[in-house]
Amino acid sequence: MSVARTWAVALVGAAGERVEVEADLSKQTPEFKIIGLPDKALAEAVQRVHNACANSGIPLPRRRLTVNLSPASLPKQGSGFDLAIAVAALATEVPMDAASVASTVHLGELGLDGRLRPIPGVLPAVLAAARAGHRTVIVPWANRDEAGLVEGIEVIAAVNLAQVASWHGADVIVPDEEPVELPDDEVSETEQPDLADVIGQREAVDALVVAAAGGHHLLMCGPPGAGKTMLARRLPGILPELDDRAALTSASIRSLSGARVVELSRTPPFEAPHHSASVAALVGGGTRTVRPGAIARATEGILFLDEAGEFQASALDALRQPLENGSITIHRASATAEFPARFQLVMATNPCPCGDYGIRGGTCTCPPAAIRRYLGRLSGPLLDRIDIELTLARVSVAQREQSTGALTTATARQRVAEARDRTGRRLAGTPWRLNAEVSGAWLRDGPLAPPPAVRRPLDAALHRGALTLRGYDRVLRIAWSLADLDASPQLGTEHIGRALYLKKGIAL
Repeated sequence: MSVARTWAVALVGAAGERVEVEADLSKQTPEFKIIGLPDKALAEAVQRVHNACANSGIPLPRRRLTVNLSPASLPKQGSGFDLAIAVAALATEVPMDAASVASTVHLGELGLDGRLRPIPGVLPAVLAAARAGHRTVIVPWANRDEAGLVEGIEVIAAVNLAQVASWHGADVIVPDEEPVELPDDEVSETEQPDLADVIGQREAVDALVVAAAGGHHLLMCGPPGAGKTMLARRLPGILPELDDRAALTSASIRSLSGARVVELSRTPPFEAPHHSASVAALVGGGTRTVRPGAIARATEGILFLDEAGEFQASALDALRQPLENGSITIHRASATAEFPARFQLVMATNPCPCGDYGIRGGTCTCPPAAIRRYLGRLSGPLLDRIDIELTLARVSVAQREQSTGALTTATARQRVAEARDRTGRRLAGTPWRLNAEVSGAWLRDGPLAPPPAVRRPLDAALHRGALTLRGYDRVLRIAWSLADLDASPQLGTEHIGRALYLKKGIAL
C-alpha cells in the first residue's frame, strides 16, 4: 500500500492525546520527512528510524516517504513516536496485516540497532489509549510492568523492531537479542518511623492526627531541635493507604517524571524539595517538554517544605493557586500543560534566621529587619490557606519524663481511618472526600451547618478581624475533623474552640 496508518500517544501535562501516524510513499526524489509539529528530538527520529530499519533487515523503501502526525496543530515531543513512525513507514511497502497495524498503539524509542528503549510516561499513555477504545498497545520490554498496570488492554512487550514487524505479519527474521532494561534505581522501602518516638510534643502529635484525618495543611514554627521535621516525616505513616484511583494517579506522575514504575504503591508520596528550589522546580515547567514539579509529584500525598523561611517568596506564593484549585496549569508559548496538585502541605520554619527569637532561654542575635524579612516570605495570603498553625517549644526534661503512653503510629492510623470513614459517610453524595475539600458555603449554610449558639465564638473572631472569611471556613473544616475523631455527629462549641486554638494555636 502507498499509505499506512497506526497510532501513538502525545503527552500534554498529565493527559495523553491520541496521535494518528500516517505514512505516504510516493515516486519522487528519495526523502524521509516528518511533519505535524514535531520537536527537535522527534525530528531526529528520521535518522534513528532509518538506521533501525536497515539494521533489522527491513530497510525503508528508496522513495519519498512522508510521515504526518495528526492532529497537526498539537505539539509533539520526545522519542516515544519512533516505533509508530517506523511501523507506519514499513507498512507502506512491506506486506503486513493492515488492520492490525491500524488498530494498535505503538510506544517506544528505537536504538540504531533496532532494539526498543524505554521511555517515560508509558502509564499515562496507555491509560489514554485505553480510554480512547484501543485494545492493544506495544511497548518496550522494559516498560512491560508499568503498562500492565492498566486493566482492559492487551500489552505486548517487544524487544526490537523486527519482533514488532513479525507480530504484524511481516516475513522477517527476528534476532535473539537481550532486551534493554531500565536502570535498577529502585529504593528499598524502609520501615516507617513510629510516632511514639516523638517525645514531649503531645499537642503537636494530636494536631498531626487532626491534619491526617481531614487532609489539612499544617505550619509548624519553632526553634531548631523542637521536632518539626521529626513530626512531618511521621505523617505519611498515619495516613490511610491509597485507593486504586489515587495510586494510579500517583504512579502516572512518577512515570512522567522518569521514575521506575513496576507496581502501584499504596503509600502516599512524600516530597521534600530543598529550600533552594526555584518556582519551576516546585510547580513544574521546561522549555520544550513540560515536566511535573514537586507539587505534582506530591499529589495524593505530602509536600513538606522544611526551612520554609529560606524558600524564595515567589516560590512559596506560587503554591497559593494550586492549594485552592487542586491542579496546576503551566502555560508555554507552544503548549498548555495541566497536572494534578491534590497534596497536603506541611511547612516547618524557625522563628528567625538564628532560630532563637522569642524562645525561653534563647538569645536572638538577628536585627528586627532580618526577622521581618525572614517571616515575611510566608505571605498573608499563603498563611490564610493554612488550616493548622503551631508554635513548638524545645522539649524539656520534665516533658521527657512524661513520655510514657505515647501515641503509636498504628493507633493513630486506626483513629485516622475511622475518622475518614465517618467523613465519607457524612459527605456521601457530595463531590468531596475530605473535610479540607468541603466548600465554605456548604459548611456555613448546608444541611449540617452549626447553629448560631455553636459558632458564636467563631463569629466573634471574624467580627474582631482575627479571621478572614477564608479562615472562618477553615476553622469549620478543622472542627468537623475534630468531631469525626470524637465520633460526634454534630459540631459542638468544644470543637469550634479547639479548632480556633489549632488555627492560631500554641503547642507547649
